[in-house]
Amino acid sequence: MTAAGDRLRFAVPRGRILGELLPVMASAGIEPEDAFLDENERKLEFATNVPDLFLLRVRSFDVATIVAFGGAQLGVAGRDVLLEFGYPEIYAPLDLGIGHCRMVVAESEALRQKDNPLRWSHVRVATKYPELTRRHFAARGVHAECVKLSGAVEIAPSLGLCRRIVDLVSTGSTLRANGLVEVEEITTVTSRLVVNRAALKTRSAELHGWIRRFRAAVDGT
Repeated sequence: MTAAGDRLRFAVPRGRILGELLPVMASAGIEPEDAFLDENERKLEFATNVPDLFLLRVRSFDVATIVAFGGAQLGVAGRDVLLEFGYPEIYAPLDLGIGHCRMVVAESEALRQKDNPLRWSHVRVATKYPELTRRHFAARGVHAECVKLSGAVEIAPSLGLCRRIVDLVSTGSTLRANGLVEVEEITTVTSRLVVNRAALKTRSAELHGWIRRFRAAVDGT
């Protein structure tokens, strides 16, 4: 049995992205134990068909932190999370080409009809991404006051918390359902393979091997 300290841990996000990630993992040669696919399973660490490789199934927002602080040597994190935290301890060598979405600024349809983003000097915004949001607006000379929410961001304008939001959109259906329209796009987002930089030095051959496997899986070779 592999000792816990010798394990190679791979942190993956639960939820929608996991469904897209599983075929990529399979192409890279990783098959999780059956319990990993059970949504009612409460444990967070799972064995795989690779004796020294274990999966951590965690919240997408936690993957970057777990990898940055060495809890896992490998992970899959969205570009949104990487931009929000900006951890220097993380190396992101590969775009996996999954989890496609966009980070946008949105506001109500009524406000959009009379609003001119070029005249903004101060905005109050509800978002899960305050650091990314402040940097985006600061780059164009706009002061952003951020109301941080972990979810249900789209409802914030109707509750009077703010007039605008910054959030991820895929189809835009959630925006439309809450009477919001897109004002501008901040960036496109996909999921990346991420590696702890310190581990890349101490376990170089092992981790570079997995990077090559995932690159081959993405390239279809």
